[in-house]
Amino acid sequence: MREYLGPVAAGDALVTVVRHPLGFLCFPVWRDGDLGICLHVWAEGMRRRPTTSLVHAHSWDLLSIVLYGAVANDVFEVVEAPEQPTHRVFEIQSSADGDLIRATSQVVAYRLRSREIFRAGDAYTLPHGVFHVSEVVGAAATVALGEYRHGPPDRSLGGLATDDHWVHRIPCTAEETRRVARTVLDQLTQPAHLEEQWDRATS
Repeated sequence: MREYLGPVAAGDALVTVVRHPLGFLCFPVWRDGDLGICLHVWAEGMRRRPTTSLVHAHSWDLLSIVLYGAVANDVFEVVEAPEQPTHRVFEIQSSADGDLIRATSQVVAYRLRSREIFRAGDAYTLPHGVFHVSEVVGAAATVALGEYRHGPPDRSLGGLATDDHWVHRIPCTAEETRRVARTVLDQLTQPAHLEEQWDRATS
């Protein structure tokens, strides 16, 4: 990862980093067919909020490695057609122009099934189709390795009355990209104080 970030931080490699609707910055590291690697960075002051909710399910299998900081991964059990639904299922179709968020007729409720916290050096997996939230306090970065599965698209839970809509990916400026790349490089060499920040934030 240092070999990838070094030229980006120096401005010698041009990459398009976007503010992802789920709150992190996405560096596209590598892609080949159904396989892909991205660097996800949660940085203060650079987070977006989703137009639906943070509860989502991938169309791809995930292997995530925490570089620094800590990530809480909450996994949810979705209850279909409950007597009192709280959310609607949305399907997400991504393209170069952004994400088309399409409402389905499926209304659900959900409840927490498990919660795990992963810190620097930890790795965890998540199969496609599992509804979850990746929650970060403070700053963190992960390397996400994904393998696309040809099945249901990416999905998210949103409001019962929310309509179809577009979400455009907002690219970082060149200076923002260099600055975040330098920050990640710095944290990879001195991660200890971020662990202390997490302990203070969650105590």
